[in-house]
Amino acid sequence: MGEFENRIENFDQVYRNYKETGTYFYLQEVEKLNGARVQISGKEYVMFSSYSYLGLLQHPEIDAFAKEAVDRFGTGTHGVRVLAGTTSLHVELEKKIADFMKVEDSIAYSSGFIANVASIASLLGRHDIVITDKLCHASIVDGCLLAQAKFQRFKHNDLKDLENQLIRAEKDGCKGKLVIVDAVYSMDGDVCPLPETLEICNKYDAWLMVDEAHSLGVLGETGRGLAEYFGMDPREIHLYSGSLSKTIPAVGGYVAGDKKTINYFRHNARGFVFSAALPPAAVAAAIKSFEIIDTERWRLKQVRENIDYFIKNLNQIGFDTLNTQSCVIPIIIGQEEPTLQLTGLLHRDGMFVSPILPPAVPVNTCRLRANVIASHTKEDLDFALNLLEKHGKALGIIGGENSASYSV
Repeated sequence: MGEFENRIENFDQVYRNYKETGTYFYLQEVEKLNGARVQISGKEYVMFSSYSYLGLLQHPEIDAFAKEAVDRFGTGTHGVRVLAGTTSLHVELEKKIADFMKVEDSIAYSSGFIANVASIASLLGRHDIVITDKLCHASIVDGCLLAQAKFQRFKHNDLKDLENQLIRAEKDGCKGKLVIVDAVYSMDGDVCPLPETLEICNKYDAWLMVDEAHSLGVLGETGRGLAEYFGMDPREIHLYSGSLSKTIPAVGGYVAGDKKTINYFRHNARGFVFSAALPPAAVAAAIKSFEIIDTERWRLKQVRENIDYFIKNLNQIGFDTLNTQSCVIPIIIGQEEPTLQLTGLLHRDGMFVSPILPPAVPVNTCRLRANVIASHTKEDLDFALNLLEKHGKALGIIGGENSASYSV
């Protein structure tokens, strides 16, 4: 048996073990959707793995605008954006994103993953350096690996480590210096200390790129992300990237910044130049979503109330939620076996939540990642809290003198 066959066979053995023991919780088929509730294999669950943070999925105005786009342009385009695939909707979306982010321009890619990979790889050269937070998303890591630049990572939110690496980069004669951070870190839910990070980048003439995938629509007074959250001028940041398939219920990704840089990406980012254009329905859905975020501000208020309520009561029960300040709420379990046991009991009783295991997170930090959304009612949150407390105590994950029942 060859190397590839061995590699695949080793994975298949692990996969079959999870399936046979009933601890495989991924790729489950959703049959119906109704707000924060889904139907899987004929059974209803309260969904705690959704990225629809503001509850915009199935919004009637968004759906109607997407259907109109199909009637107008069809289900696809004539090809890549640079040649025949750009419609008036694509142009409108990119202007909408730029206006929302309060920068000059933006470029829409076929996915958030491609937005990071293509932009990072096209910007950097072999005499440059890119430095990312250790917990940055996989798409950022892959973009850095694809680029020809030197690639370094600094300890999570450790600005002294970042500064030391920038000092070394200057000593090494690196020409271009790019620092990349997540606004909200997708496994821990905490935020980047933007003002201090930008200050260090400016000190060493480095560009700063912020990935807003999990912060768009959630952070800041009007949901415009990390710069607004810290009361900063968004134009101080060189580049933003983000997703059109989380808070925005469509598909795709974007990079936003000044006009000259965005125009550079339109003609040099291979993931844009050589990828088919986003389908018109998805583009229209994204356009309308940005409008709804501004006209239905109650959604932002609701999701923040839900976040505060859920975190407060999880902590009172005895669960560690790290330093999350977002919709992404890690419920730290530690070892793999109790994490999977707890997941199985929660799924059995109607709470859909995802277990996160190494290598996605460090060893001994296995967790449930519960995403709280605006569509959750107080009854939904209480339902989940009751189950987590009941099964957490039964498995010995929580309990004892320092654990208290949550308040309702």
